[in-house]
Amino acid sequence: MKAVFLAGVAGMVVSSVVATPVIAQESTADNQGAGLQEIVVTAQRRAENLQNVPIAITAASGEALATARVENISNIQAVSPSITFRATNISSSTANVIIRGLGTTGNSRSFEGSVGVFIDGVYRTRAAAALQSFLDIDNLQVLRGPQGTLFGKNTTAGALLLSSAKPSTDRMEGLFDASYGNYNTFTVRAAGNVPISDHAAFRIAGVVSHRDGFYTNPTNGEHLNGDSTQAIKAQLLFEPTPDLTIRLIGDYSHGGGNCCYATSDFKNGPTQPLVDLLTTLNGGKVPSRKLSDFQQTLNGNGRQTITDYGGTLQIEAGLGGGTLKSVTAIRKFKLDQRDMDPDFSGADIFRYYENFDSRFISQELTYNTKISALNADAVFGGFVSDEKLKMGRTLPWASQGQAYWNAVLGASGIPAGTVNASVGPWAVEAMSGKARSYAGFAHLDFALGSKVNIIAGVRYSVEKKQGAFRNAFFSPFPNTVFTVLGLGPSPNYDKTRTDKAVSGTLGIQYRPVDDVMLYATYNRGFKAGGVNIDANAAGTLFNNPTVFNALPPQLQGLIRLISPTSTVSTPLDPTYKPEKVNAYEVGAKFQYLNRRARTNIALFYYDLSDLQIAQFVGLRFTVLNAKSAKDYGVEIENLFQLSNSLTLGIDGTWIPHAKYAKDASIDPVLSDSRFRFAPKLSANVALNLDQPLSDNLNLTGRVQYQYTSRQLISTASRSEQGPVSLVNANLGFKIPKWNLLVEGWVQNLFNRTYFTQSFPTPLQTGDENGYLGAPRTYGLRLRATF
Repeated sequence: MKAVFLAGVAGMVVSSVVATPVIAQESTADNQGAGLQEIVVTAQRRAENLQNVPIAITAASGEALATARVENISNIQAVSPSITFRATNISSSTANVIIRGLGTTGNSRSFEGSVGVFIDGVYRTRAAAALQSFLDIDNLQVLRGPQGTLFGKNTTAGALLLSSAKPSTDRMEGLFDASYGNYNTFTVRAAGNVPISDHAAFRIAGVVSHRDGFYTNPTNGEHLNGDSTQAIKAQLLFEPTPDLTIRLIGDYSHGGGNCCYATSDFKNGPTQPLVDLLTTLNGGKVPSRKLSDFQQTLNGNGRQTITDYGGTLQIEAGLGGGTLKSVTAIRKFKLDQRDMDPDFSGADIFRYYENFDSRFISQELTYNTKISALNADAVFGGFVSDEKLKMGRTLPWASQGQAYWNAVLGASGIPAGTVNASVGPWAVEAMSGKARSYAGFAHLDFALGSKVNIIAGVRYSVEKKQGAFRNAFFSPFPNTVFTVLGLGPSPNYDKTRTDKAVSGTLGIQYRPVDDVMLYATYNRGFKAGGVNIDANAAGTLFNNPTVFNALPPQLQGLIRLISPTSTVSTPLDPTYKPEKVNAYEVGAKFQYLNRRARTNIALFYYDLSDLQIAQFVGLRFTVLNAKSAKDYGVEIENLFQLSNSLTLGIDGTWIPHAKYAKDASIDPVLSDSRFRFAPKLSANVALNLDQPLSDNLNLTGRVQYQYTSRQLISTASRSEQGPVSLVNANLGFKIPKWNLLVEGWVQNLFNRTYFTQSFPTPLQTGDENGYLGAPRTYGLRLRATF
């Protein structure tokens, strides 16, 4: 299949190569303007023109991100249709990034992503850290496909590279950017650069933002899933000699709100009438079933706070005709959730408290040089990191827990009062983890004449992980709910795992004529295994079918009430195996019409083994390995300069196949099923305007259309979201003399209501809840530079 797919589309690429010079010859000097701007990227650890790099890359400047209102990672799909982002809420501590249909689809705290996020060269172990705010970002690069050789850790699907604006010794400058919109949304950003001397400069930036939640509690009118963020970043640049640069970066962000449990009913199960009755008896109002009303009744005073901070030291020095670069970093990430309502309803059944801490230290050394004897550009490097995790969780029954279980048991023919669900904690859990990484790598780009290059790279990685779970407290009553059901307490464990792997790349690129580049690559990707630090990771009746099937039918029914997927035959070992991918790609990059048009095409085929899946099973996440899977498709990116003031971008991604193989060891809803959050077709069309109206007044605007076809949105079912079309727009005026921009903006112009993901509702059999995408938002923005 791989050979047929790649060979079949190769003909299209070859035809394009033959046709492109003809189109270029038809261009004449009558075409005015300088053409499209060259885009510089660092995907191969050196500055290069994007059109000369044999990797599928999308790049955007900080200004372009601001224009498209990509203020954090949650709206990154506006950059490329190949990217899918999923979080339980914009304020959530969990974030899943998916590229070309491949990525992490669960939220277990110890589970690492398949898309690596790097900010100023530092790997972020929690993609949610980038969710907070793109503060003082100079550019974003989206690298599609495995990037294991040069970026290594957890990049089987790709990598996001974000670079902060660098301090400048040339001049003093500043930025002020403020916007205000509906839902009491406001964002204020500011940045300033101050030269200290000819050899040193200081730069500082900050942001304050707030948004009331889109959801409303009909009982008290409170907005739910709101968010507030404050962040600051400071940098010091020192260049004592032309061959030595020292850059120190420090940042701190703090965010929080009444997130993240306001959801909507995706599917109602048989317990819904009981939940509605308990909601009313508790003095609450049953929320509207009309999705566009964005109503949800919750209990408690749920609050989440996220704190993320750290420092980075970059040192670059000329050495032996090359450049030695050191990147040293330390980061801390803290999460606190209090009084959350994890039954996602107005029935006051139980609550949830969690605290999570991560400390991450990393060191990377790279040496870039030219090897004249081989006519090659080379990068050699080493990487080491150490992370420590600590997590605590408390689960108490709430005021209606006993009433709920009495009703459920009565409906099952079991006398009320059989179980004890009295108010108070029934479980207090303590979890911890460690992860150490070591790697060495080399990457060479050999020039065989002026038209052909051979690319080869290899990386050797060692990943050591440890994870532990301990029941600090479990209700001692013999008739506590989960003791009666045989589901607790979960066994304590302390497990370790070590993985060693070789990953790498091999490719060829060919430039038949100017402005045309063809390439073919093979990449071997690797994502380490690990230890799932979750209460059920070492096994319960949820994942032990032998014991489950021996239970009386009444208890089987009750266990299914808690988890519809309770008969899955999954391992009782909390460790999981490494994920591996063999990725094949052919592509072509064209510039034509006097470089006023650009077209890039990539065709990819992935052969995956032991694909890691984090699956929500009603109360907790379990991690599975799918033995094999296939993922293939085609991407095309087009950018046209229609006039000196108007550009048009048309990008599309078609993935006809992204599917798990038949596999009895994973949940039947996943076996022989398409990947989650992997639409077959996705597209972005964007029109950008910057039209002078006079010598000192420009009309500016942007309209973007985003489309995604039908997709599966739950790892625990085959629930689908149909096709979604979104339109976003900006319109404003720019005064170049004053470096001032004033514009109005709107997101989701036609107020489309749609689900981003769904999940089985805890303790409510057959019921699914889901998170909705943001409704229409709009506002005004003022931006000034000096």
